[in-house]
Amino acid sequence: MSNLQYRVSAIVVLVLASLWALYPRTVIERNRRGGAFVTDTIKRVPLKKGLDLQGGMHLTLAVDESKGVIANKGEALDRALKVVRTRIDQFGVSEPVVQKAGTDRIIVELPGIDDERRATDVVQKAAFLQFQITDKTGAFERVIPRLDGIVKEKKLGGATADVRGDSAKTPAIKSLFTPKTDSAKTKKAADSTSTTGPFSRLVMSAQALGSPVPGLFFVAASDQPEIDSYLQNADIQAALPPGKVVRWGADSTVVNGRALIPLYVLDARAIIGGDALIDAQPTMEPIEGTVVTFTLSNEGGRKFKSETGKHVKDYMAIVLDDRVMSAPVIQSAIGTRGQITMGGKDLAAAQDLAIVLRAGALPVPLKVEEVRAIGPSLGADSVNKGITAGAIAVLLVVIIMLGYYRFAGLLAVCGLALYMLFTLAALAGFSAVLTLPGLAGFVLSIGIAVDANVLIFERIREEMVHGKAIRTAIDEGFKHAMSAIIDSNVSTALTAAVLYQYGTGPVKGFAVTLIAGIAASMISSIFVVKTFFLVWLSRNKTAETLSI
Repeated sequence: MSNLQYRVSAIVVLVLASLWALYPRTVIERNRRGGAFVTDTIKRVPLKKGLDLQGGMHLTLAVDESKGVIANKGEALDRALKVVRTRIDQFGVSEPVVQKAGTDRIIVELPGIDDERRATDVVQKAAFLQFQITDKTGAFERVIPRLDGIVKEKKLGGATADVRGDSAKTPAIKSLFTPKTDSAKTKKAADSTSTTGPFSRLVMSAQALGSPVPGLFFVAASDQPEIDSYLQNADIQAALPPGKVVRWGADSTVVNGRALIPLYVLDARAIIGGDALIDAQPTMEPIEGTVVTFTLSNEGGRKFKSETGKHVKDYMAIVLDDRVMSAPVIQSAIGTRGQITMGGKDLAAAQDLAIVLRAGALPVPLKVEEVRAIGPSLGADSVNKGITAGAIAVLLVVIIMLGYYRFAGLLAVCGLALYMLFTLAALAGFSAVLTLPGLAGFVLSIGIAVDANVLIFERIREEMVHGKAIRTAIDEGFKHAMSAIIDSNVSTALTAAVLYQYGTGPVKGFAVTLIAGIAASMISSIFVVKTFFLVWLSRNKTAETLSI
């Protein structure tokens, strides 16, 4: 294969990869509608809109040292960052931004949120860590018929008096949770909770899926808001088994192509709280794999050893802010030191859990330094103006390049079209958030993209004036203009890198877009446009002039 064929193949691969990166994908989002959060399944291009384009809230948080000096502020802020991100993920925000600013601040951007009080309460409250035993008495299964009756009687969630005729939803749930095994025990476990009641039809015991964890149930992700609304009802809460609490799991699982959310029934009495935890570190063990080791205080260790000794072979839920992070089995009594086996998860997951545990053990007080609300109308107006500015910029560049460089300008315009495709694909591939300054950076990089071609074309003109052949003039033009192109682009990229490293929010959006644009412009203006010249030369081997 010739060099030209390699070049063309590389361009085709880049184009296909870019189209794949921008191909609309089906995503599940929680959006605010009618004063409440609802789950929507939509199909969209994987380009995220920032706060200034979608509207919402911007909060600046700082470590509050009014009640005491924090010894290691940087580490404390990292713990607080993990806790705040966990809160925001549970808050139901679509594409939030939670990032560190400097050494003592956290920036939180909540697109689509307008409830200032609730948002500030969520990010400011302290981490609350507990260790609780999963229920092994089957108390929840016994009250499910009563819960069905309450939902029917109160008509919660629009439930009718009789849902036995609901053939649209119940068969789907049954087929989802139908166990593959034919064992009588598994079928009995499945039948114990597979009813046609408005509550029970949405909840399935984990034993029907072969899980040994007692007190564990699963709910389809699409049904979680409905079950959650039932559990928040006062009558339902009063009917729950005494001494038990119901908590959602932090992770999800997929069965038969559907996402399932775990629902745990736990002993209300915590065997120990996170205030006794001193440290937690991830590590790799040769036999057990990835584990998280934790250290308790002396007093906490004595209590923990006594309590875990009573529950050997039971499952202990690690609960952070009423969300079950994991539920390992207690192999033996645990003293001041213990470990959590990650069950095949990688070291990154262990690091995250360790940070969560340390955050629970040492919550960092945060104070809100700034709150800004941005209306969605401003975002829509900004998008429209940004698109208009980009269209005008592209049109002017096309007119100038075609009018001044003619055929060579046409090749540059074709390269510019691929440049725009590559830039958007890079932003989508790296999950960059597109902001208003990001749109400005994109428009700016359009001009930068053809700047390299201007330098190359002018050099080609000089070589042709000196009487060199077209092929030689093109090669020399690209060769001698390269140093100036690299200097200008590298200096711009370094400036953008500094903005990205030390900037926050919209400034980072500008820097990310500019860096992606510079990388795409180098590919399009140098590699792609020269390939276009080589294709033209291969078809016009006897050409003596070049329209430039």
